[in-house]
Amino acid sequence: MCFIKQSIFILSLTALQLLTAQNSPPIYVIVHGAWGGSWAFKEVDRLLTATGNKVYRPSLTGQGERVHLANKSIGLETHIRDVVNTLLFEELENIILVGHSYGGMVVTGVADRLPGRIKKLVYLDAFVPENNENVNEIFVNDPKKYNIIDGGIIPNWVAKNQHPPSDVPHPYKTFTDPILLKNPKRLEIFTHYILTVQKDKKPESDDFIFHANRAKEKLWPVYILESDHNPQWSAPQALVELLKKIEKQ
Repeated sequence: MCFIKQSIFILSLTALQLLTAQNSPPIYVIVHGAWGGSWAFKEVDRLLTATGNKVYRPSLTGQGERVHLANKSIGLETHIRDVVNTLLFEELENIILVGHSYGGMVVTGVADRLPGRIKKLVYLDAFVPENNENVNEIFVNDPKKYNIIDGGIIPNWVAKNQHPPSDVPHPYKTFTDPILLKNPKRLEIFTHYILTVQKDKKPESDDFIFHANRAKEKLWPVYILESDHNPQWSAPQALVELLKKIEKQ
């Protein structure tokens, strides 16, 4: 009899945990873009947390506070694994996975590996790659025009001896590695695209219009946010309001 009661208690507890998880606000995992780091989304984190969400902001290897790990061997797979391991080791479920800019490459790979953990996928002015494509093939601003030193891409805004937090060189190998997509369940995730367009500019002139158009072809909802390419700084409140709108859909 005690065994039966204990089993019922365990089943009830498990059911309660599942119900609580389902009714809890989704967890945001935000993947930053090239040259950046998790620090770039600190204000977005604060605003989302104030609405009751939990937020994780993994810094990709060689970026942000992990810049000391930078080396020539860091590739796209390294960055995908950074985020996959965050989901696994933090035991995250019910996730809204957001990828900004280059982060679109990373979240695509993560969704291919762990589609069951992701509730919604959001591309924030980000690359939307197809299988076997790399950044160099789909980047309107040819990264080869930047300085490449010791395996790192250094655009003109990344200066030496900047006081942190600041942008840092981005591993060039991540731009040449093709993404390998194998799991069709990735395509079942409810996915959205946010195109940032500066005031008085036309969407057709935006650097990421190619990817927004890809999103439309895939029948994803596409939103236009008035902002430069970095709404986490220029329009954090508007960005969070749009994310909350997407969350409720």
